[in-house]
Amino acid sequence: MTGITGLSKKNNFVLAVRDADVVAAALRQALAEASPQERPGLERAVALVESTAAATETQLRARWVRSRLAAVGFTGDIASVAAVKALRRAEPKLSLLAAVQLQKEAVAHPE
Repeated sequence: MTGITGLSKKNNFVLAVRDADVVAAALRQALAEASPQERPGLERAVALVESTAAATETQLRARWVRSRLAAVGFTGDIASVAAVKALRRAEPKLSLLAAVQLQKEAVAHPE
């Protein structure tokens, strides 16, 4: 996931958009039609998509926070004030309240 919709100074809600079910269905269809050589890779892909699809929205937002922090080179403590600053640097439209809420979710759901 590269972005989360709904981020702005006026809106503190975060909406995670998922399409893993569509991807999983397409992979299952490809697996049903696959040659024996293609099956192992497609089986692994289906398993990965299904495990990702099982993640809660909170887990997805926590993963997104960590990816945004990594994008700006943040390697410190995710529970720190510096992490909130780095998250807001990565996403300038993110309000302070939303950044703190997202940080709490990331702290609560370590990978």
